[in-house]
Amino acid sequence: MKLIWPTKKLREISIINVKSPFKVEDASNSGEYPFFTSGEKVLTHNKYLVDGENIFLATGGYATVKYYNGKASYSTDTWSLKVKNVLTKFVYYQILVRLRYIDEVLFRGSGLRHLQKQEFLDLEIHIPPLPIQQKIVQILDTIQGAIDIQDNIIEKTKELKKSLMAELFKYGVPSFRKGRKLKKTEIGEIPENWEVVRLGDKKLFEIKLGGTPNTSVSEYWNGEIPWITPNDLSQLRTPYIENTQRKISILGLKVGSTLLPENSIILSTRAPIGYVALLRRPMAFNQGCKGIVIKDKSVVSVFLYYFLLSKTILLQELGTGSTFRELATSDLENFKIPLPPLPEQQEIAEILQTVDQKIDIERRKKELYEELFKTVLNKIMNQEIDVESVDF
Repeated sequence: MKLIWPTKKLREISIINVKSPFKVEDASNSGEYPFFTSGEKVLTHNKYLVDGENIFLATGGYATVKYYNGKASYSTDTWSLKVKNVLTKFVYYQILVRLRYIDEVLFRGSGLRHLQKQEFLDLEIHIPPLPIQQKIVQILDTIQGAIDIQDNIIEKTKELKKSLMAELFKYGVPSFRKGRKLKKTEIGEIPENWEVVRLGDKKLFEIKLGGTPNTSVSEYWNGEIPWITPNDLSQLRTPYIENTQRKISILGLKVGSTLLPENSIILSTRAPIGYVALLRRPMAFNQGCKGIVIKDKSVVSVFLYYFLLSKTILLQELGTGSTFRELATSDLENFKIPLPPLPEQQEIAEILQTVDQKIDIERRKKELYEELFKTVLNKIMNQEIDVESVDF
């Protein structure tokens, strides 16, 4: 027979910590203490307001909740609670499982939505015996730990990719380095047998401009041609863009839009600049992007993709404009790239693709752990799992 855990209102087991005098802009990048805000990102501060185990909640915008054990600080738009007579981490997980309800029901307001604090404090919190609380925290912490490990692997692999790109685009691949000398060029030192070419070299490339679909095409979702925007590019997780938020009909291509062939490169050149992707099939795109069609077999599209990816900051710096920054066609045409012999381009591309595959595998593992965490969290808190019988 399943035991029903007793409950208490959150206000009965909580102490509200001091209101913070610090604004978000008071955060530093070199502070000693974590600085919690209403957003997801945790900043730092050189002063702390609380110590020990505490819970931090956003009070404006949308619902977020965080737990921390130690000295910490928080912004004026963040509410901090200390828990008494119940495990703080257990209460944190109980709030976390209700976060959607808190966001949809307890955040209200005509302008910026705010947490209705008194209603929040009236939430009923289940309180099982202490050994059960401890076991629940142990189970959920273990899964969360696996997620954190995956995060660390992903970040380390991204750092490896970044350093590999810097090395490969300067020295080339190890199998080609024996006896190799470098030469100074306008884009820095590169192997002496590499060339420097411009994206405006019409023998090698064609730069295509994006356009708006025909105004007669009113329903993008029923179209057949993917239509790329900078926002689509900003959300990519792989080198290839597979789908888009909008689509246009073939008729929509008659006026004012450009169809980019497969194996082309698409680059966001406005709001924001520097996102890049490869095309596996023809797609259309708007004025916020430019397409690079590779016309000669001496250029490997994947090699060019990774080089442009390694130069995101430089491409952003080339943008001009007072209202919004844009990378002009002339600046893109004058952008210089290294061009190794074809076999070395292919090997560089293969190395970096292997690293990207590793990142994708680790992301998928992380997503599986996240789904497991959500499932276990909900089932435990709904008492659908007999925690006492779990061998953990």
